[in-house]
Amino acid sequence: MPAPKDLMLLLPLAFLALQASLCHGACVEVDSDTEAEVDTGFKLGCISCKRRGEVTAEAYVEWEFKPFNDSESTPIYSYVEKNSKFHDPRFENRLEWRGSNNTNDLQDGSIYIHNVTFNDSGTYICTFYRTLKYTNYEFQTNHTKNIFLTVVPKLTRGMASILSEVMMYVSIIGLQLWLVVEMIYCYRKIAAAGEEALRESAAEYLAIASESKDNCAGEQVAE
Repeated sequence: MPAPKDLMLLLPLAFLALQASLCHGACVEVDSDTEAEVDTGFKLGCISCKRRGEVTAEAYVEWEFKPFNDSESTPIYSYVEKNSKFHDPRFENRLEWRGSNNTNDLQDGSIYIHNVTFNDSGTYICTFYRTLKYTNYEFQTNHTKNIFLTVVPKLTRGMASILSEVMMYVSIIGLQLWLVVEMIYCYRKIAAAGEEALRESAAEYLAIASESKDNCAGEQVAE
């Protein structure tokens, strides 16, 4: 049976597990990557979380594309009730839906571009059209996100990524050194405590032996 102290440590973990089970996969809005390598695939991420979870809703997504050297955007793709529709022949055979499939709570409208070309550089506009359904009325809303995509010959690691990786390794090495120092300190402390105990035991044994010797000598004199 676990000790009371162990039970107290387990209570926060149990509470967190209960909270996680009640979340039912919370929606988190994450920005899309903005740099793609030519002749590879690339995911254009677009997430729009429905704020009121107690209200049912229906949504559809439309994508537009505007090259950097153009002032107007053109529709390229739409997703309505699990049906995809292509509006631009440049992307017709290269676009793939990578968003969620639940039309009653559509929150992820991401798409995937196969065989990226340099002509794919530009601004991608993702728009969520959502209808919130209340008891007596419906409310129309929309949410737009712009993704500025640059196609490069080869991806290079950013300075922030390199620095974060270096800091991670430095933290790991520092933690390991700290653990080694703690182990050495604890070992020396335990060894010193053991030596002190041995000295006390030896002194106590010598005192008892000396007292026994004195008692024997006194008994012999009395005889």
